[in-house]
Amino acid sequence: MFFQCKLVILMLALTLDGQVYAEKIFGGHEAVPHSRPYMVLLEQHMNDGRTKHCGGFLLKEDFVMTAAHCQADYFRSDTVLLGVHDVHKIKEIRRVSVEQTFPHKDYNATDFKNDIMLLKLKSKVQFNKNVSPIALADQGDGSLPKSCIVSGWGRSNRNNSYMTPTLMEVNITLTDNEWCAKEKLYCSEGLNGPGEGDSGGPLVCEDGKAYGVVSFSGKPNSDGSQMYCFTKIPEYKKWIDWIIGHKGSSSNASNHNI
Repeated sequence: MFFQCKLVILMLALTLDGQVYAEKIFGGHEAVPHSRPYMVLLEQHMNDGRTKHCGGFLLKEDFVMTAAHCQADYFRSDTVLLGVHDVHKIKEIRRVSVEQTFPHKDYNATDFKNDIMLLKLKSKVQFNKNVSPIALADQGDGSLPKSCIVSGWGRSNRNNSYMTPTLMEVNITLTDNEWCAKEKLYCSEGLNGPGEGDSGGPLVCEDGKAYGVVSFSGKPNSDGSQMYCFTKIPEYKKWIDWIIGHKGSSSNASNHNI
């Protein structure tokens, strides 16, 4: 799946197993610095002392969206890092603690159904040129967006486990797949796509809105191509609006029957 501790050693933390690997997201390139100010790096501090990372994106001054599978079973705290492009540039980065997590009530950790989660931040974020929210796509006319981009700091090479210190992005084209539509997913196929560590990041399409959340990928084919799956945000707009509208005031908010 796509998926210690002071900022001065954040570069070392951006790994799945120990080091930084500076290459490219699968088939992608480095993003223009701060061209995607909604991007968030989620930092999970585990009870055993380890730190894990996922992607995410800013929706409001105090709400972030990510994948439900990015919620660890055992953790001490979650922190989001905002304004990040190059993790070496510590002065540009702002850290905000997560107050409350809202994984979708029907999330299934076995098959990743309903793989979507909202994070309520402990303090509101002040917007600037490096930190600002992204709008969410709605149902629209039901047509499939074609040209989309995925961004993240995840693994850039299938043969290693290193994450990248700078934000990378890759262009993808969505496919019209009946199974994906039934499962409330957007899907793309090919050699290019998000890597491990990019989970929770946004699928952003031609109108600049977030259409999906990076969720999981299928088993690679012999040529290295595979299917990439993204939780379909328009299918969850009522749930999203309800959670944000209640500001996380209820401990049962994630269990509201929507």
